[in-house]
Amino acid sequence: MLHPRRLVGGHEANVRCVFFLCFPEKLLVLTVATEETDGFQRFLQSARYFNYSVKVLGMGEAWKGGDVGHSIGGGQKVRLLKEAMEALADQDDLVVLFVDSYDLIFAGGPEEILRKFQQANHKVLFAAEGLIWPDKRLADKYPLVRSGKRYLNSGGFIGYASQINRIVSQWSLHDNDDDQLFYTKIYLDPLQRQTLNMTLDHKCQIFLTLNGAADEVLLKFGTGRVRVRNTAHDSLPVVVHGNRNTKIFLNYLGNYVPNMWNYEHGCSLCDKDILDLSRLNEFPSVLVGVFIEKPTPFLPEFFQRLLSLDYPKDRLKLFVHNNVSVFHEKHIQKFWEEHRNTFSDFKIVGPEENLSQGEARNMGMDLCRKDAACDFYFSVDSDVMLTNSQTLKLLVEQNRKIIGPLVTRHGKLWSNFWGALSPDGYYARSEDYIDIVQRKRVGVWNIPYMAHVYLVKGSALRNELNERNHFVLEKLDPDMAFCRNAREMGVFMYITNSHEFGRLISTANYNISHYNNDLWQIFENPVDWKEKYIHENYTRIFTENYMEEVCVKLKPRHHLPCPDVFWFPVFTQKACDEIVEEMEHYGSWSGGKHEDKRITGGYETVPTDDIHMKQIGFDKEWLHFIREFISPVTLKVFSGYYTKGYAIMNFVVKYTPERQAYLRPHHDSSTFTINIALNNKDTDFQGGGCRFHRYNCSIESPRKGWSFMHPGRLTHLHEGLPTTNGTRYIAVSFIDP
Repeated sequence: MLHPRRLVGGHEANVRCVFFLCFPEKLLVLTVATEETDGFQRFLQSARYFNYSVKVLGMGEAWKGGDVGHSIGGGQKVRLLKEAMEALADQDDLVVLFVDSYDLIFAGGPEEILRKFQQANHKVLFAAEGLIWPDKRLADKYPLVRSGKRYLNSGGFIGYASQINRIVSQWSLHDNDDDQLFYTKIYLDPLQRQTLNMTLDHKCQIFLTLNGAADEVLLKFGTGRVRVRNTAHDSLPVVVHGNRNTKIFLNYLGNYVPNMWNYEHGCSLCDKDILDLSRLNEFPSVLVGVFIEKPTPFLPEFFQRLLSLDYPKDRLKLFVHNNVSVFHEKHIQKFWEEHRNTFSDFKIVGPEENLSQGEARNMGMDLCRKDAACDFYFSVDSDVMLTNSQTLKLLVEQNRKIIGPLVTRHGKLWSNFWGALSPDGYYARSEDYIDIVQRKRVGVWNIPYMAHVYLVKGSALRNELNERNHFVLEKLDPDMAFCRNAREMGVFMYITNSHEFGRLISTANYNISHYNNDLWQIFENPVDWKEKYIHENYTRIFTENYMEEVCVKLKPRHHLPCPDVFWFPVFTQKACDEIVEEMEHYGSWSGGKHEDKRITGGYETVPTDDIHMKQIGFDKEWLHFIREFISPVTLKVFSGYYTKGYAIMNFVVKYTPERQAYLRPHHDSSTFTINIALNNKDTDFQGGGCRFHRYNCSIESPRKGWSFMHPGRLTHLHEGLPTTNGTRYIAVSFIDP
């Protein structure tokens, strides 16, 4: 093997270049890390990807270097490097790369970094940045540069072992003194700078320090790995350092660099190091914390979703905090009575405890922290609808300290995470936020803020997150406080959109003044409204040849349908029950009188014993229901007719033998009419039905939740047949009057 120092004259540098490019193992990476943080693990992962030879200094040693993220310090790093270089100083063919590790990733390999180092034609090369730290008074002493970054950054430097040793051997300060100031003073000494042959990486060929340079950075997607490009100097740095307040931006870059995600292969590490539940003797124990902090629509459905999670219930414990007085207590009580023995433990804390939201969340998390058998803590807010029964399994398998499933508000970009933070710590949109929310980029993403639903490792609660007041911090809301504390502890938070997990309920305009409040949620939460109130077979009308099934049969034996009279499923049993309950709760039935101040003119020719939708404040919602769910059926059964979906008369009729049992023959003031059965014939009442005079056909009441649809004027003179026993309820609309 050739030894470069045996060569003479100007050829030495050139042969050094060839030598190091041929033998990249002559590059040694040194770093300081006293504990294995998430950032450190990411650093090692990027180093392994490029096959760097890395030696870690100080692992397990107490950190005495101060709070370098917010103040001066870091001298302990110089002391540890000085000790390590004593054994390397005489290795003339060794190039040493010293870098920070908690906030740094590699974007290129050893061959590239050695080539760029040789091209710099200096023996020691420090990272450069555009902002001076820690002593601004030294700015004028820096050599002027025509272009590029002017000031030294000590988070990364490269040089021959002998030269690095000459620098660090000068250290005689304390562990909490400032490392960057130490290196800066050496660099600013013209004699030392010349003797040591030092320079800065002014144009970010090797080192990119993000502080003050975030606006210059773009991701460069190629056919292989992803690179970081500095647009100010058109360079592809090898070492990316998230110094000072740019760690969140580094986390964003680290979602892609060097090979985490690209357009060709998607997420390369999403399935790496997962916890294979099928290989375990028993599933990990999970404490589920449920938080009902404000009135929430569809809470019984939320509990049913929770119950439907495909996870052994004997491995689940349940903690419920309800901060809503009276309103939700009936829902919680019902769930507790039916399922208190389903889970291995079930604890409820109600509004009488007078806990703030932060205190309640601290309590839930602390229950897992104190229980050595608690493997994971799963926090779920009541406005989360988990539609994927595998959600908990999928999160546990990821085996991260903190991870949440992506859930979004229907039809909106509102989700349970932020991709970036503004300078004051609030929401900012990252470049990839929309693509992640819309699942155009699928993977597992390191993010700065999450809320509503997430899984936390029990071991993390008992170690990095062992402080017990994470949700109370200054004037921040509890979730922001928790996320800020996690970031301060160096714990990464992840969101996964690798599957469809569910959605967020809107609670902003939830009016709880009604008897059945969810009925009014057709605008705010249309998907959940449809799931709760629209018949499960409704959509079959549009996907199958449903005509024979919806045609009402006059005489089943002869299969003679009434012309242009159809029936179809539209409402669930729950919808029917709640509409009836709402009307009875209102209670002001008209009595079937001709005098009616509710209508124009004050006189009803063919009156019914009814309550109008307007009377209970439901008219706007009912008209929307007609347009969304009745109009499409109209187009199918009355081919060529396009309804306006408008109705003035929308009401629920109550038939009883004692008050009003029947309705005399009449035409409806409509182009067509719908008549929805709200309860069951033979069970709730006897008799009833409708007779069409022109066709001499009578129709029994349809099954509960099904609707008649028939023309209103001219052709379909009809009457309501007598209800002989019980009470019959129907919902009627005269559409397109």
